[in-house]
Amino acid sequence: MRIALDGKRALVTGSTGGIGFAAAKGLAAAGATVIVNGRTAERVEAAIRDIRLEVPEAKLEALPLDLAAADGCAAAAERIPAVDILVNNLGIFELKPFFEIDDADWERFFQANVMSGVRLSRSYLKGMMERGWGRIVFISSESALNIPADMVHYGFTKTAQLAVSRGLAKVARGSGVTVNAVLPGPTASEGVSAMLKPMAEEQGISFEEAGAAFVKAERSSSVIQRLASVEEVANMIVYVCSEQASATSGAALRVDGGVVDTIA
Repeated sequence: MRIALDGKRALVTGSTGGIGFAAAKGLAAAGATVIVNGRTAERVEAAIRDIRLEVPEAKLEALPLDLAAADGCAAAAERIPAVDILVNNLGIFELKPFFEIDDADWERFFQANVMSGVRLSRSYLKGMMERGWGRIVFISSESALNIPADMVHYGFTKTAQLAVSRGLAKVARGSGVTVNAVLPGPTASEGVSAMLKPMAEEQGISFEEAGAAFVKAERSSSVIQRLASVEEVANMIVYVCSEQASATSGAALRVDGGVVDTIA
C-alpha cells in the first residue's frame, strides 16, 4: 500500500516532539504540506529542520502558537483558514495523587487536552464538509479506557476525546470527512524517555530493557511487552488520514500494544 497525500494540507498540533513530530514527519513523507505547531518559534523551526533532515522534499510551514489557549486557536484559524487534515495531538500529562489535583489542574488539563481539539475542529470541520473531503484525528490514549489512579485528570480528558471524536464523526456523516481517535499505549516519547533513561543508566541496562521492564511492571497486560516507538503510533495516524481509510470513521483505534485487555 502506498499512501499518497499530495495536495493535502495538514495541521498537527504539538508537533515539535514525540508522537506529534513523528506524525508530522510521516504525513510530510506521504506528500502532504504539513503545518508544524509548537509554543515557540525556536522549537518549531528546530522541528522543521529535523524533519527536513529525514524528508528533504518535505513541504512544511511553521505555526508557533499556544493552542491550549482560546486566543491561540483563534489566531491559528485566522492565519490558516482551511486544512484538509487536522491531527489534534496537543496534550499534557503528569502523575499526581487525586487529592492533590485542584480545580486549576482540572481546568488546565481540560483546556489543553480537550478544548484545543474542540476549538480547532469547530474552525475546520465545516470547510472540510463543504469540500467533501477531510480527516480529523484526536490523539487519545489507552488511559481513556484504563483510567490511571495516579492521574485521574489525564484519563478523564482522554475519555472526553473519545466522546468528542465519535460525536463529530456523526456530525460529518455522509460528507466524505472522517473523524477518529488513535489510542497509543506506553510509547517511547520524550516524556517517557526522560523518565526511563536515568533508571537505565543507574541499573546499567539499555533504554529498551528499561522500557520493557517498565511495561511489565506498570502495564503487565501488554501483549508486545515493550514500549512502542513514536513512529509505530504515527503509522496509524498517517493511515487514518489517508484515502485508503475512507470507510473508517467514529473509531477508537488502539496502538496500545494490547494493553487494554479486550478484543472489542
